[in-house]
Amino acid sequence: MNTTLQKLTQLIDEKVAAYDELNRYYYGKQPLAFLAPEAKTALGNRFGRMSSNIPRLAITAISERLRVTAFRTNHDDAQVWADWKLNDLDQMAGLAHREALTLGKSFAIVWVDTQGRPQVSIESARHVAVLRDPGTREVVAAVKRWETATTTEAVLYLADSITRFSSNTIGASSGFKTVEVIENPLGVVPVVPFVNGDRLLDDGVSEINDLIPLVDGLNKTLSDLMISSEFAGRPRRWATGIEVVKDDDGKPINPIPEGPRAMISEKENSKFGQLPGADLSSYEASVNVFLGQIMAVSALPAHYIGITTSNPASADALRASEASLTARAEARQAQFGRSWEWVARLMIAVRTGLPVETITADVRWADAATRSVAQEADAVVKLTQAGILPASIALERLGYDSDEIERIEAAKDREAARASIADVQARADLARNLEGQGMNQPASLAAAGLFAAANETRVGE
Repeated sequence: MNTTLQKLTQLIDEKVAAYDELNRYYYGKQPLAFLAPEAKTALGNRFGRMSSNIPRLAITAISERLRVTAFRTNHDDAQVWADWKLNDLDQMAGLAHREALTLGKSFAIVWVDTQGRPQVSIESARHVAVLRDPGTREVVAAVKRWETATTTEAVLYLADSITRFSSNTIGASSGFKTVEVIENPLGVVPVVPFVNGDRLLDDGVSEINDLIPLVDGLNKTLSDLMISSEFAGRPRRWATGIEVVKDDDGKPINPIPEGPRAMISEKENSKFGQLPGADLSSYEASVNVFLGQIMAVSALPAHYIGITTSNPASADALRASEASLTARAEARQAQFGRSWEWVARLMIAVRTGLPVETITADVRWADAATRSVAQEADAVVKLTQAGILPASIALERLGYDSDEIERIEAAKDREAARASIADVQARADLARNLEGQGMNQPASLAAAGLFAAANETRVGE
């Protein structure tokens, strides 16, 4: 068996347990922590799952601020964006970001389809692993492994070749046989990792890791709150001096049903009273402590996690409250941007046949901050009027992608052409009216401004 393939499949297998745990926390299906065995025995099956799914909120709060809007390359930018849309990456890019934020990394595989066009697929870290050169940190080998109903399939990507393997065992890590070998004309491994991490040697760190103990504590506190509310939260009524009533089997029953509002007893020494419900405010204080720590670790603002007393009162206050979250999203833009630039270079290489090292690409992101549309538009208009920004860059600053900018500029050209035609028609009508009033033709044309319009048209041409 190929030793490189074996190393890569082992890398996938090593992470299975860690990925399973992260998946449980992402979906809010993790087991309840910090619960004593005695409490579990007492509760039995009477208590369902209690989970505040903050890990998913932390992931989506960052990923929704990561939106690619354009690429700038040393080739045809419009064609690159067309290939981007052709591969549905305007939708799938968000999935790549969420997968990397959740599991620590995700992948994109770039190849060619049956019509010779670039084909890009987004892959999970549960199926793909890569090896890097320790000196250059470049990817030197990659594998994608998946299972069918009866077999395990794998594809080994190298800089000079791509090899398909198959095993007749489900979940196999060894015992693969070569099925097909094809040449890799790109000269590089066409697998691009998206790594989430703050350190140089981080091999992918989940945004959920730091939240796990805090979310466990929060869910335990919420569970305690629910249990206390069920057993001690409601006031309890008591009565003394009442004869116990038994049913036909001799078992005692409640002489005063829950329905009637009045409690009546014919016994002279009967007494009634009420025990107050338990004070649950201490649980609220504990929940607030955990939420404060979660906000500090995840950069989530208070209004994201339901603290309604901290809702920002203005757009400026909203941006200030989200400053830390915005900075974290911008850091992820910088990390994932390198990967998307490499994807763009590979797409160009597939379409043109040019060497990847001769291609340059730069990714453009939408603003990660929450901004007032009116304020942003006003600022861009002022920069345009001052001659600092051209119209196309102004539209890009407003968050429009390449297709939208192209459509806007085409629509503006059509409207300008229609306006010019309408203006000439109006001037021609005016000239005819003047001729009808006895003015000669040259004078009427001059009066209607058609000579000037004709000159402007010739200059424009």
